[in-house]
Amino acid sequence: MGADEGTAPEPGAPGGLDERDRAVLELEGRSWRTAGAKERAVREELGLSSTRYYQLLNTLLDRPEALAHAPVLVNRLRRIRDARRAAR
Repeated sequence: MGADEGTAPEPGAPGGLDERDRAVLELEGRSWRTAGAKERAVREELGLSSTRYYQLLNTLLDRPEALAHAPVLVNRLRRIRDARRAAR
């Protein structure tokens, strides 16, 4: 694994998503019982701040590879994002 790990798809990665992209989508698809549990998991499992996590997630929502990898999740998150934008 090189210095630019997480920025380019791994060779043979399904759908062109790298390991971090798939981990972000997997984490976002989980259910969370308590406030703060998701943010704690983001820090502990991905080593990211909440801000960086949501930046990456938002970028992923616009990628066709993410849609192919997790269509139900990505479409649901796109609808939520679009509704929030429309409410502004």
